[in-house]
Amino acid sequence: MRRPWRLLAEGTALLAAVVVAFPLYWMVLSAFKPTGEIQSDRPRPWTLAPSLDAFRRVFGQQEFGRYFVNSLVVAGSVVIASALIAFLAATAVTRFRFRFRTTLLIMFLVAQMVPVEALTIPLFFLMRDFGQLNTLGSLILPHIAFSLPFAIWMLRGFVKAVPEALEEAAYLDGASRGRFLWQILFPLVLPGLVATSVFSFISAWNDFLFAKSFIISDTSQSTLPMALLVFYKPDEPDWGGVMAASTVMTIPVLVFFVLVQRRLVSGLGGAVKD
Repeated sequence: MRRPWRLLAEGTALLAAVVVAFPLYWMVLSAFKPTGEIQSDRPRPWTLAPSLDAFRRVFGQQEFGRYFVNSLVVAGSVVIASALIAFLAATAVTRFRFRFRTTLLIMFLVAQMVPVEALTIPLFFLMRDFGQLNTLGSLILPHIAFSLPFAIWMLRGFVKAVPEALEEAAYLDGASRGRFLWQILFPLVLPGLVATSVFSFISAWNDFLFAKSFIISDTSQSTLPMALLVFYKPDEPDWGGVMAASTVMTIPVLVFFVLVQRRLVSGLGGAVKD
């Protein structure tokens, strides 16, 4: 009796996977297609003459390596800083009683409702007043601020799931608050930290809006999304270069997913359970 419903669910999941994966497949395929096939009026979902010319043009760009390193610095800084701050903040709002705690939690939710585009201009003037334009700091700070509300709200469930009796037992055994925080509580909420770090990494790695708005004249501080503009020209866009650069941009995200896959699954499962 359950088999037809199971087949329907599996078929729906497979169809959703194909719909999600097809743009990625077309991006990689276009990166290996010759220029003639990309510009053809009859596109085909395969190629019989794969070429690496687009990748040669991408890696031939003198600043591409610098853009790659800048993206790693920005994404890595955002992941580490937001994870540590979110962990401490989630512990504070969960374990301590203070005035306006509920109001603070509600503000975290409200902050996620504000569109990023609406805050870009105010952030631009703020970065200008602090002298951070044309620096990687102008990209790191906003991403930390935007990733914290979600990370704190999500980690709050993981911290709350740790029994208070465990904390009391640690204090009775002579552990200080700092030792309990980093040697006991931190490993227990690590899956949640990994789950939130994935979202922070993707947001910072794929950012184009802030990079375009805050990096104005110093191209040495640009990130990988800005490198796509090198291959996009209004009169004659290099679609092969765009797709090849996009493929290269995707590889670090896939590597990051593979490294944290197990903890990511357990972290999301714990979040749903809570």
